Amino acid sequence: MSVAASMFRLVAACMLLWLLPGQPSHAQTVESVLAPGVLVKAHAKWDNSCRSCHIPFDRKAQDKLCVDCHKDIGRDLAERTGLHGRQKPQPCRSCHTDHRGRDVQIAPLDTRTFDHQLTDYVLRGKHREAECSKCHAPGKKYSAAAHDCQSCHRKDDVHKAALGPKCESCHDERNWRDTRFDHSKTRFELSGAHQGAKCESCHKSREYKETPMTCIGCHRKDDRHKAQFGEKCESCHGERRWRDISFRHDTDTRYPLRDKHREVRCTSCHTTTLYREKTSTECISCHRKDDKHKGTLGQQCASCHTERGWKEVQRFDHDRTAYPLLGKHVQAACKDCHQSQVYREAPSTCVACHRKDDRHEAKLGERCADCHTETNWKATRFDHARTRFALRGGHAAATVACKDCHRDVRSYRNTPTSCLSCHRKDDRHEAQLGERCESCHDDVRWNKARFDHAQARFALGGAHTIVPCKSCHESLRYRDAPRDCIGCHRKDDRHKSRFASACESCHNVRAWRLWRFDHERQTNYPLTGAHVKAACETCHTQPAPAGRSAAAVSRECVACHAKDDAHDRDFGARCDQCHVTTRWSQVRHRSAGPAPAPAPASGTGR
Repeated sequence: MSVAASMFRLVAACMLLWLLPGQPSHAQTVESVLAPGVLVKAHAKWDNSCRSCHIPFDRKAQDKLCVDCHKDIGRDLAERTGLHGRQKPQPCRSCHTDHRGRDVQIAPLDTRTFDHQLTDYVLRGKHREAECSKCHAPGKKYSAAAHDCQSCHRKDDVHKAALGPKCESCHDERNWRDTRFDHSKTRFELSGAHQGAKCESCHKSREYKETPMTCIGCHRKDDRHKAQFGEKCESCHGERRWRDISFRHDTDTRYPLRDKHREVRCTSCHTTTLYREKTSTECISCHRKDDKHKGTLGQQCASCHTERGWKEVQRFDHDRTAYPLLGKHVQAACKDCHQSQVYREAPSTCVACHRKDDRHEAKLGERCADCHTETNWKATRFDHARTRFALRGGHAAATVACKDCHRDVRSYRNTPTSCLSCHRKDDRHEAQLGERCESCHDDVRWNKARFDHAQARFALGGAHTIVPCKSCHESLRYRDAPRDCIGCHRKDDRHKSRFASACESCHNVRAWRLWRFDHERQTNYPLTGAHVKAACETCHTQPAPAGRSAAAVSRECVACHAKDDAHDRDFGARCDQCHVTTRWSQVRHRSAGPAPAPAPASGTGR
């Protein structure tokens, strides 16, 4: 038997004993026999408990048992942080092996070749040259090293932790003494000459948070104004150089300086402490002694005076007052209206100056501007549309003068507004149609009438709309015109009044020759056969009586055809039993059917 076969049998026997239940003494013996070596000192307590790190026949499950004990390593693997979490995933046994003795280091670390980039703290600058022992304390895990600056540089913190633990805000890894603090991230951004100033020039102590941010905090000795203009030095001075004045009165204030004001010193106007007492912007506050009007014209000196010189008086802009000057008023001298130096007491009514020019003797009131203009007193601009009688058409023409309607120049208000008051001589109707001339005439032209006949009792239609008025109205008494057809069309009545005056029964207003009488619908005697072509006068031989449209006509055939009755009435008056309306000579045979019912013996045919 070979050595290999013997070893296989021995291993099989040991495994069988190991797997048998209730044999703890044999299992420990087997584990001791099968153990490849002694565990390290940290794992010594698991010498006889292989299942704490191994699962039979499942080598991959060993990694899970490792992280169950080494929870910090398991957390790094899950979160992809730390040395183990940043490396490529691989079994734990590929780096850490056991069973090699109590004093064996199963987690060796070569500090010369270790890549710190694989950790959560990348080394930069001077940190690359530092020894590991400077940050990693002996006897502690490398992962337990602190990441904050204070842990290693506490003795280098000259601020004594007054600025907090974030040293990296100013210092970097290149050199502790070289700072790179970004002052623009504070409430006081450095600009101009402040950028070249040393830190200790403003920060007298190491407690930077208590440093004043006002100009006067550092430049009190440079304030030549002795705090008269307050502590807002930046209003005038710039950061490039203290002597440079950047204040611009024209843009930085609501009071721009012009002409002589530019030459005046600041203290001439600003006599009190600036910002505590507001400087007045009124002229009178500085020029009270120059006011020759003694305050009678108010305090608006700029209305007449300018900054070029107090004695130089400009033309007063009267348009800015409640009474702007127009027309001839522009050329008038001030004294013509302003009798005293108190200019505001001057009256603003026209009649105050033009009472002698009022030809109406005050009967039209004092509102002269309603008619007269400032260009010329004789000119008028009266708006007649504002009265109860607006001028239109011919009334608004330039040929109509005011005096044509207004006889009394002194009082225009009593002028009558009726048409006849001015056009009585033009009334050809001699007042027979009343005084409402506007019913037909308009104010464009008197000779043109625009009467709406639809509003009368006889509305015009058809050919009546183009007929001249005089065709129906033979006289100017328009109301006497007849309203029946025969009143105008008697000469056109070819029936000689046989059908009375109801011409509209057959004729219409489109044309007299067009007529249509429906004998079937309008009478009880429908026309058939040769009766349709027969003239009306053939049957209707007598004139219509008063109040009727036609005379009574017998409906018996013999009434019209007596001369055609060859039987001399031997067969009675019922001619329609044999004869037809198509033609008298045509006789109806008995085989043609029963004769029509006899017509009533009496009645009218219309």
